[in-house]
Amino acid sequence: MDRRDFVKNTAVGLAGLTILPSGMLFGKAKDKVRLGYIGVGLRGRNHISEGLLRDDVEIVAICDTQESSLKYCREQFVKAKKKLPAEYTGGVDAYKKLIARKDIDGVIIATPWQFHKDQAIDSMRAGKYVGCEVIAGITLQDHWDILKVYEETKVPYMTLENVCYRRDVMAALNMVRQNLFGEIVHLEGGYQHDLRQVLFNDGKQFYGGGAEFGPQTVGEAQWRTQYNVERNGDIYPTHGAGPVMNYIGINRGNRFTNLVSFASKSPGLPAYIKKISPGNKNADIKFKNGDIITTTLNCANGETVVLSHDTHLPRPYSLGFRVQGTEGIWMDVADAVYIEGKSKKYDEWDKASEWFTKYDHPLWKKYEHLAEGAGHGGMDWFVFNAFVEAVKQKKQTPIDIYDSLTMSVITPLSEKSIADGNAPQEFPDFTKGTWKDRKNTFALDDSGF
Repeated sequence: MDRRDFVKNTAVGLAGLTILPSGMLFGKAKDKVRLGYIGVGLRGRNHISEGLLRDDVEIVAICDTQESSLKYCREQFVKAKKKLPAEYTGGVDAYKKLIARKDIDGVIIATPWQFHKDQAIDSMRAGKYVGCEVIAGITLQDHWDILKVYEETKVPYMTLENVCYRRDVMAALNMVRQNLFGEIVHLEGGYQHDLRQVLFNDGKQFYGGGAEFGPQTVGEAQWRTQYNVERNGDIYPTHGAGPVMNYIGINRGNRFTNLVSFASKSPGLPAYIKKISPGNKNADIKFKNGDIITTTLNCANGETVVLSHDTHLPRPYSLGFRVQGTEGIWMDVADAVYIEGKSKKYDEWDKASEWFTKYDHPLWKKYEHLAEGAGHGGMDWFVFNAFVEAVKQKKQTPIDIYDSLTMSVITPLSEKSIADGNAPQEFPDFTKGTWKDRKNTFALDDSGF
């Protein structure tokens, strides 16, 4: 079976009524999901690729302000021999015409961060399931505003955090649930990825080849770099936070209570510019964002969590996961697992891959062949599939509004902590107390959630 045959052979035959935890009542399950895409830059087109492979997905409409992105997107449809979608362009409000369509069930939002809040809110009010790329909002108030609209509409919102579905991350989750690590005490994760060639380019290619950023460039250098100029905090916390939240049941029997953040000095980006473009004026910019942002969080059940944002310095890629409990530990960067009394030798590491092969998550075992070739080692298939299945089955999304806001709000909280001299910040409870009784069900649904 190949990925295109997935729907024909493994579609879930759910019908009737499904009641969400919120109390929202949905109708009969759908055979086909009709999607609109707001933003078809590089990340949006990755999601387009996933949609084009599925017979249970129809991409009805796309929206972008840049003709170059629309052009590349059209080429994807032509290559896939699929009907071209309707296009909406001409300005930042063009998406409003897309979400006004009656033939769209859900939207994928993959625009620059500053647009996510309004686009998500308007989409929920239009009755469209929201699958939004990280992050949810810029300010703390943005997050409360999104929650308010969710509470009014009960339309599901899902942050498309693909690392929650990374194979080793899910194998570790399987081990946590089987108590291999014992009682979890401490966790770490983050975004540790050299992005210097993403944040700067000369407009001639997507990555590297210059020291410029802003509207005259291409890709994320058009907008993402400016956040490093203006803000000092963990501006991309979800890759680390999302998986960690699943390990210890955040919003489901546990919650973050407060955090404190620290920022290093920031010579990394100016040094990079000087190296590749001597004399470039951008080397004189005072980048506000520290090269290393470290955030420590406390949890209601007593665990500690450390998140790192590290994108301005030379380094190999690693999200730096650490899961540590009373019986053992996993260290991502070292590819190492130690389980007391079960590892090969006392006080010596085992290869993590040996354990993860044995405890491979059931969803990966079942759907590996469908995820083959998908972005980011296959995890893009899983996160896209989870969203599509939620829309199709009229269910709540597996990463829900509370999870989405919790992992995203770390950005403004970390920024405030640093600005206040590393002062602790109280963590908002978006569940309003219901976290105590909610169950941790992530990746327990055999249909691909």
